Amino acid sequence: MRWSQAFIPTIKEAPADATSVSHLLLMRGGFIRRIGAGIYEYLPLGLRVLHKVQSIVRAEMDRAGALEVLMPALLPADYFRETGRWDVFGDNLLRLKDRKGGDYHLGPTHEEIITDMVRREIRSYRDLPRNLYQIQTKYRDEPRPRGGLLRCREFTMKDAYSFDVDEAGALASYEKMRVAYTRIFDRMGLAYRLVQADSGSMGGSTSAEFQVLVQSGEDFLAACDSCDYAANLEVAESRAPADQPAATATPPLSKVATPNVGTIAEVSAFLKAPPDRFLKSLLYLAGGEIVMAVVRGDHELNEIKLARALGVSEVALANEEQILKATGARTGFAGPVGFKGKVVVDRAAALVHAGITGANEGDFHIIDVEHTRDYQAEVRDIRSVAEGDGCPRCAKGSLKVYRGIEAGHIFVLGTHYSAKMKACYLDDKGAEHPIVMGCYGIGVSRLVATTIEQFNDTDGMLWPMSIAPYQVHVVGVGQDAAVVDACNKLVAELEQRGVEVLFDDRVERPGVKFKDADLIGIPLRVTIGAKGLASGGIELKPRTERDSKKAEIVPVDRAAEVIAERVRAMLTT
Repeated sequence: MRWSQAFIPTIKEAPADATSVSHLLLMRGGFIRRIGAGIYEYLPLGLRVLHKVQSIVRAEMDRAGALEVLMPALLPADYFRETGRWDVFGDNLLRLKDRKGGDYHLGPTHEEIITDMVRREIRSYRDLPRNLYQIQTKYRDEPRPRGGLLRCREFTMKDAYSFDVDEAGALASYEKMRVAYTRIFDRMGLAYRLVQADSGSMGGSTSAEFQVLVQSGEDFLAACDSCDYAANLEVAESRAPADQPAATATPPLSKVATPNVGTIAEVSAFLKAPPDRFLKSLLYLAGGEIVMAVVRGDHELNEIKLARALGVSEVALANEEQILKATGARTGFAGPVGFKGKVVVDRAAALVHAGITGANEGDFHIIDVEHTRDYQAEVRDIRSVAEGDGCPRCAKGSLKVYRGIEAGHIFVLGTHYSAKMKACYLDDKGAEHPIVMGCYGIGVSRLVATTIEQFNDTDGMLWPMSIAPYQVHVVGVGQDAAVVDACNKLVAELEQRGVEVLFDDRVERPGVKFKDADLIGIPLRVTIGAKGLASGGIELKPRTERDSKKAEIVPVDRAAEVIAERVRAMLTT
């Protein structure tokens, strides 16, 4: 492709609405354009990248034995009503009515639709297992779309669904998808971790995320520095704490005045006691009742863990009025001693000796509190892990906290949807059973942006060879006949060898061409100028983070052969 015939509208200035590196660079490089909040159009370079990501995903899904289908994006409301998700999705669902007043929505995900397809077409155990997938546009009314392609209202997704006769079969299908996803992300050259995750509104049990490690990521994950344990911070666990008996007997609890100090930091300074002696008590509304959750003063409560401990789908912080009614005191003075409702204490907080907590009375705290002696509570793991915590899986490892972007998510759904929608099969004795399902998603368009979040420098993008819009960028310096002829000849020879080439044939200053080349980040740049030709060579320069400053001179007569071989090598690393 010649630049003069292409459509690559690069811009110099950062767009005012760019909120991430990938958003800024994809806009500046002429890959995408915004037409509304969370809604983007793909220009030719961006579409080439998107298609390459899709090709890798499709190839590995096919290799794993999945079969491609295509389901509609416009969906009748009946299917989501059948499983209750018409209400669960709330405002995130883009709803509409047809001319007859019927309720419809744009598909945010397709569990119900694929389950309906299977319940109509599969009746016998002989028809199983099956894995069906699609690559299609999804729609979610994100309240705060941001980061360009990272969080959109319209996006491209690969979603696959497995169907098995039992849990063992579902786990085998899950493992096939784990391997397929590993191949996909490895082929894209991404640095990532597979982490335990929460299933959220999708339902199900076994769940894991593929998190691409980037400092700009909005997700946090914890990973062991000695073994392969890794988990999303929402569900990550730490090694169970060991009880350290108090050196001396704890005195009976007593009440002390703490006027106008309610936060842990304020009371810690006022009483000259370390935060790890405090019992931080938080009031939550869960399943229609007010519950007190207690964690150590230097720890943070994990709401997802608390919800699981309580057996509810979610919890919400109590408001000032609810706190006052439940404890008799304003925020900052609640505590488990004497509290009349249900109390859940974190296992680390339960081991605190001579603890300090709110007295359920304004401007007062209680000191020398001991669990079981002074209050009763259910002991559970309800705190968020922190950097340096012990690994729950191995004896010597400690946890490190990373930031990442979720690029893929795999679930074992069980019979969460098939039981509700009566998607069943008959076994060899004629008995009916619900099909056991799995669900596997990859944010295809998000991967375009995620790759740039991981691969960029101060000059622009650094596309991996596997998904770069073109593999080689030929830049002609000057308009000498010899330079033009050499460029045309090299481009033709490379294309004959199957190499994808972008040829910058513009009548522009070399500096402009080099700036654009760095910005759009094609992996190999070839520069042809009169001076180099006079000495029989052309410049070959990788556009990678490691080698972006290294250039080599390649003999003109061997240039096509050397460059094609370099492309093949970069595709396999």
